[in-house]
Amino acid sequence: MKILIRSRRSPFEPISAARTFRHNAIGDNVGNLMFSDATHRLMSTQGTEVVSNRFRAGAQPAAAINETYDAFVVPLANAFRPSYQESLDVMSDLIEQLTIPVVVVGVGAQAGLNYDPTRLGGIEASVKRFVGAVLDRSATIGVRGEFTADYLAKLGFTDVDVIGCPSLFLRGPELHVDKRLPALSRSSKVTLNVSPYVQAMGAITMANYERYPDLLYVAQDIRTLGVLLHGDSPEDEGKRSPIPVYSSHPLYQDGKIRFPLSSPSWLQLLAERDFSFGTRIHGTIASLLAGTPAVLLAHDSRTLELARYHEIPYRLIKDISPDVDPAQLYDEVDFSAFNGNHRQRFEHFSRFLDRNGLPHVYTDGQVDPGAAVFDAQLAEVEFPAPVRPRRSSTRTQRRVEQVVRRGRRLLGTAARRAGVRLG
Repeated sequence: MKILIRSRRSPFEPISAARTFRHNAIGDNVGNLMFSDATHRLMSTQGTEVVSNRFRAGAQPAAAINETYDAFVVPLANAFRPSYQESLDVMSDLIEQLTIPVVVVGVGAQAGLNYDPTRLGGIEASVKRFVGAVLDRSATIGVRGEFTADYLAKLGFTDVDVIGCPSLFLRGPELHVDKRLPALSRSSKVTLNVSPYVQAMGAITMANYERYPDLLYVAQDIRTLGVLLHGDSPEDEGKRSPIPVYSSHPLYQDGKIRFPLSSPSWLQLLAERDFSFGTRIHGTIASLLAGTPAVLLAHDSRTLELARYHEIPYRLIKDISPDVDPAQLYDEVDFSAFNGNHRQRFEHFSRFLDRNGLPHVYTDGQVDPGAAVFDAQLAEVEFPAPVRPRRSSTRTQRRVEQVVRRGRRLLGTAARRAGVRLG
């Protein structure tokens, strides 16, 4: 069997930081790699070849796809949103020409925490066209959560399965997260993930920058990668924000930012941390897959519905204090539902794949040899280490530099007053 998968790149392809930024090899957000890589592994049964389309919906003519592949698998995120309408239409253009099965794995609608779909009114025709084209070529469509399922039901679609995100099924039915420490201390390795457009994260970031000397911000968006590699754009030079979007931010200056360029390096990084929290759903999922406790700060429907479905520990960001201490989140977090119901959720996901005629490496309680082949091939790849800030200094060094600069200014002033020229 030969499967074409919608993904930005192959899981086995190491790409440098410069090339990642230049070609946007993460599709704007490194979180895209997490769910596409997981889907790739799940489909990699013995005798099945999985090929990435590199997000190029129209690069290969539909006739060639029909002739070459047995199915087109489409992992998606929050595709039902106004800013994605053009891309959705491009995918519909392709799918309507395909005669092979087309299976969508984990698509979601995007709205606010109140699940109000009003803002989606302008894309209704595009969503109907896309879902209709998919369901003409598959038994059901897989969505991320109850909000998206209800949204599609109101548009007249009933062949819908709530399956969550395939990233959490990377290792099939086995996933367990426990607290490693009885409590967090000021020396704990706390990890922060931030959606730069969520303004509430500014105060939260700064409060915990001061609180935890070993705080680490793991970034995901392509713009931040650009700042790490090349510094601020000319129009942003000298700007400041409590959210780590400019190089003036103390997290940049202290070298406390990392940007993973691949799923394996991301998981390895988070496996070494004690706790993770923030607004990024795949930052949270990556931490859980690495076995590190995490709490999501849900800020919209796409994060909230996934957290509810997978029983990921979460708090609504609107209910969080600006100076929230992750030690409190850690104390309160409970993984019993997340751990206890994961196998049941995977079995439901497995039945979804079965209904749509897709083989996977965990069929009938057995692990297909293809999983070991995938893992062995992945282990042989040398992925680049996560990117760090170009220039960094410790807080102490920065204070010393400030004192030196102030001293030079005072000395210069005194010399001028005394009529002495410093050489």
